[in-house]
Amino acid sequence: MTRSLLSIMAAAVVAVPVIFAGPAYAQDSPEELQSQIDDAWRELEPIIEEHNAIRIELEERQEEAEELEEKIEPLQLQVDLARAEISDIALYNFKGGNVTAFKALLTTGSPLTFAEQLTALDQFARAQQGKILKVLETKEAYETEQEELDALVAELTATEEDLAERADEIDAEIDRLEDLREEALANAAPDTSAPAVSGSGNCPSGANAVMAFACAQLGKPYGWGTAGPDTFDCSGLTMRAWEQAGASLPHNAAAQRNATRQVDRTDLQPGDLVFYHSGLSHVGLYAGNGWIVHAPQAGNPVRMMQIDQMPIHSYGRP
Repeated sequence: MTRSLLSIMAAAVVAVPVIFAGPAYAQDSPEELQSQIDDAWRELEPIIEEHNAIRIELEERQEEAEELEEKIEPLQLQVDLARAEISDIALYNFKGGNVTAFKALLTTGSPLTFAEQLTALDQFARAQQGKILKVLETKEAYETEQEELDALVAELTATEEDLAERADEIDAEIDRLEDLREEALANAAPDTSAPAVSGSGNCPSGANAVMAFACAQLGKPYGWGTAGPDTFDCSGLTMRAWEQAGASLPHNAAAQRNATRQVDRTDLQPGDLVFYHSGLSHVGLYAGNGWIVHAPQAGNPVRMMQIDQMPIHSYGRP
């Protein structure tokens, strides 16, 4: 990625402010508390997915930095060799070696004509000049690549610092949501209508490798920015599930949508991706019979959900 694009990426880290729902009060009903949790999470999840996208870019840029370092090492060797050649030529000239050679060329009984002798002399001089130009060009190329590498590392460092600040904000907000959830659960009667969190009957673990993996993760905790083996966020779960079928997906819901071909709802098969919200901030795996497996949010483990519980954006298949 060029420096300008990296600057755009770094700016994106701070472009969306972290604005969450206001504080809850003890007198709020469990329903009101849950509504606050849902509202806050709708604002938080897009930021988490943006965070994942930036991490992908950082990994790619770090790989480019390593490639640049590998290219610079042989460049430095070329510079050193060229300088050594010029040093040898300079020493030879200092000792008068070229003068002796030129006199011999012009005074011996060579069949070359005088014009041909002058041409040979010119070529000898040009060879020296060519060596000097070559080392200067090589040195310039080395310095240019070194400057690009230094700028890249500086951009990456700044972006990582911004990410660290955002990570602290996200962690703090997740802690707040979990406190709200605990308060809501303490004040609420058990919800017997909640979707199953285990694979008892609804999860088609034998459908294919993708769903076998997804079903095996049911009940594992949500963890933002994670992709297993112990915790998952939504795109981390779908990424790891499709790895079981040999497909490589990025760790970001919107990027996964771009990396897959769209399918119609009538053509859905177990393992297909179901994308949610207009901003493509959530993704799950179609399990069949109108259900998905997904990593919902902090405080809720990997579980099954009826497909229409959230606004659907589209469907995709790697």
